[in-house]
Amino acid sequence: MAKKGYHHGNLRTALVDACLKLIEAKGPTGFTLSEAAREAGVTPAAVYRHFEGREDLIAEAARQGYEIFADLMDYAYDKGQPSALGAFEATGRAYLAFARKYPGHYVAMFESGISINRTPELNAVATRAMGVLEKAAVDLSEHIPAEKRPPPQMFSAHIWALSHGVVELFARGSPGTKSPYPPEDLLETGIGVYLRGLGLIAPDS
Repeated sequence: MAKKGYHHGNLRTALVDACLKLIEAKGPTGFTLSEAAREAGVTPAAVYRHFEGREDLIAEAARQGYEIFADLMDYAYDKGQPSALGAFEATGRAYLAFARKYPGHYVAMFESGISINRTPELNAVATRAMGVLEKAAVDLSEHIPAEKRPPPQMFSAHIWALSHGVVELFARGSPGTKSPYPPEDLLETGIGVYLRGLGLIAPDS
């Protein structure tokens, strides 16, 4: 591919797209900035017009991922309404759906080591995205007697951990981790066990 240097029409977007491809293929630490430039069809020097280094590039990929993630979580929450239980379960499923559809973004967000506090913009959108799950937890926790009610942040963190675990172990095609059950079923039944323990859904008959 011929180098386009500084004449690339939309260099920033092309570099983020290249970054996502390389993350999917090699992981967040498996490529260099020069490789991202080559994938985007520009010279390495051109990259520095937009990004200070590889971590800066990955942080932008993460920020864009959180934007998509936040919109999906908002949509799932609204779709599950007016049922607090429906909204809560929908946001859990949205987490899994996002990880499967946007693997490069997912890794940039959760597995790259990039802190959400790296930039104010990244922090703001990450807080908005995870705030949807916490909001769903707040709604649902109101159905638990006050003396048995866990803090909503703990509530949402448990579901986040469960969702993340299913994604990491069974939804990303990692060698040696094939489950006899679909990841969606694992997540749904896991959430069901958790919610039964809190008395939010009836025990199986």
